[in-house]
Amino acid sequence: MFLLFLKGMSQKSFVSVLVLVFSYVVIVLSTPPEDPIKCSSSNNTTCTITNSYGMFPDRTICQASQALYPTNEKELVSMVASASRAKTKIKVATRYSHSIPKLVCPEDSNGILISTRYLNKVVKIDVVEKTITVESGVTLKDLIDEASKNGLVLPYTPYWYGLTIGGLMGTGAHGSTLWNKGSAVHDYVVELRIVRASGSDEDGYAKVEILNENNDEDFNAAKVSLGVLGVISQVTLKLEPMFKRSITYLAKNDSDLGSEVVSFGHEHEFADITWYPSQMKTIYRFDARVPLNTSGNGLYDFLPFRPTSSLLLAGIRTQEDRDESTGDADGKCGLAKLTTNALITSAYGLTNNGIIFTGYPVIGFQNRLQSSGSCLDSLHNAKITVCAWDSRIKGEFFHQTTFRISLSLVKSFIEDIQKLVELEPKGLCGIEQYNGILMRYVKASSAYLGSQEDAVDFDFTYYRSKDPMMPRVYEDIIEEIEQIGIFKYGGLPHWGKNRNLAFEGVYKKYKNVGKFLKVKEKYDSQGLFSSTWTDKMLGIKEGVEILKNGCGLEGLCVCSQDSHCNPSKGYFCRHGRVYKEARVCSHV
Repeated sequence: MFLLFLKGMSQKSFVSVLVLVFSYVVIVLSTPPEDPIKCSSSNNTTCTITNSYGMFPDRTICQASQALYPTNEKELVSMVASASRAKTKIKVATRYSHSIPKLVCPEDSNGILISTRYLNKVVKIDVVEKTITVESGVTLKDLIDEASKNGLVLPYTPYWYGLTIGGLMGTGAHGSTLWNKGSAVHDYVVELRIVRASGSDEDGYAKVEILNENNDEDFNAAKVSLGVLGVISQVTLKLEPMFKRSITYLAKNDSDLGSEVVSFGHEHEFADITWYPSQMKTIYRFDARVPLNTSGNGLYDFLPFRPTSSLLLAGIRTQEDRDESTGDADGKCGLAKLTTNALITSAYGLTNNGIIFTGYPVIGFQNRLQSSGSCLDSLHNAKITVCAWDSRIKGEFFHQTTFRISLSLVKSFIEDIQKLVELEPKGLCGIEQYNGILMRYVKASSAYLGSQEDAVDFDFTYYRSKDPMMPRVYEDIIEEIEQIGIFKYGGLPHWGKNRNLAFEGVYKKYKNVGKFLKVKEKYDSQGLFSSTWTDKMLGIKEGVEILKNGCGLEGLCVCSQDSHCNPSKGYFCRHGRVYKEARVCSHV
């Protein structure tokens, strides 16, 4: 009813109400996500694990015989040694488990989970050397807060601060810049400690390796490890003195986006672009450093990351389900425009003084602008307000496709998307309901499984049905874009996001994958930290795709026959419209 009420409003009224709702819920206590590990006994045995979205791409929940929660490195070593002695599979779990693929799944129900939840202490801050050493379970938020107390900051970070340091390193998480060493956090690591398994009694069946630039091969492998080398115990990062930034969002027509995207990234240190293709609109983020004495105490509390009313989320989801089941493209496009306008009007959550937005530019200290996630900031447990994707309530449930395209190819990729929009103007309204396409800049990395060259990272988030056989409105458009990016332009999928098909043959795209596998064999010759899924990602085993009825709808496969879609609902496997080699589920 609430959504029907909103849809009946004028656009101006809707925007005002949505801004008021977001402004209100930020001051309400929020329920943080629950532990992704659930065990059936008080001693943490017979356990399951999933991610914060409540579902892996193949809709499974993984099992383990036991969950362990070390509180220091000594306990961690003992746990790894015990598992190594018994040749038991090990997987590392983080506090909130935000990775979409099955990186945390043990091989079978006999494996164990080691959670870094209580490895959450700041070990040391060296103000002279400008470094911070933290345990791997420390969240990005805690690292930012502790560094800022000493006048220091991490220059580039992901925009969501609910990630742990070990988790974001394992998947190569990043912010946005082409400057300095780039936007990936792992490229600012100067030393790390990793506890690995050993098949030898001489090492006590576990060993602590201390890695830095003095042991290049091991260090470059461990900086993005997918969790297959061991358990990261501690990480030391290089920081900078505190600085201020000035942020201005500017809306423009997208006609010149392909020509402007590369130069824009080089000209502005913290640049990013949000693109709404069906509206032919782009939002450029002009974001640069300013002198420390520049007036301003701005705060970035991104609206979609704020605590949100569970009733509001349920209403929005009900409307989404209705629009999808009836094929109401106009309804989706209308709600997308209203949501986009609400975000633009409210400056996406920027405020000039931490309370209200009075106009651009917003100027503030780096620690207050670089990352957000206030829906996590509470111990309350009433589930009245939550993170929008909390699986315990009726809220967001989505697919996420994220890959990076080389700077030399990005113009052509953007133009292909624009050709699809010309053919189907309403085809991408679905992603605009989830704030469009976020474009972030990523620089080439020395990490073996890091970015291979300077690139633009494209983030697509879009509706996912609770019914795996339910097609989406304009299913084929997003699938074609996914295949254009991954296959036509050789895009590198984000290790912590994406559906199965994005990882097909991905290891071939990394020039140093052989070096990584060499280090992997050295660190875990028994394969205790590996699983069938990680072996497939790394090319040790064949085939990340799962062929079955409806697999094309869920991104478990590229469809090759009609049954991979859903003929009973009029969706058949067809060639793409712009990229003819694509095979997509089209409504016929």
